[in-house]
Amino acid sequence: MTSKRFLDSTLILRVTLFIILITHSIPGMLNGGVQSFGNDYLNAIGFAPVGVPLAWAIKLSHVVCAVALLFRRYVAIAAIITIVILVMGIILVHYPEGWFVVGGGRNGMEYNVLLISVLIYLMLIEWK
Repeated sequence: MTSKRFLDSTLILRVTLFIILITHSIPGMLNGGVQSFGNDYLNAIGFAPVGVPLAWAIKLSHVVCAVALLFRRYVAIAAIITIVILVMGIILVHYPEGWFVVGGGRNGMEYNVLLISVLIYLMLIEWK
């Protein structure tokens, strides 16, 4: 990859997404959060017995997609995988809580909607 391709107008968005996806996944991998998410949440809402493997797949996809987006490799695939996960997060977790993450509510969907918009933008830039 040429440095010109890496250092383009999307760099700030790609670095920000990288940081968000990595910080949303790696701590849970190290502190038992992924296991808890799989057992305590995913299994409880009907994904048993695959809640824990599904939780690990989600978090590992965040890491792989973060690296792909950062280096502008497989952007469409990485974005689509991440968008599907974010949409499912909206449906299963955030929509029932409303729009606002903080302030007017708690745990809402506004943050995921923004991330989805950025991912769609990055896909459109790649397809130009």
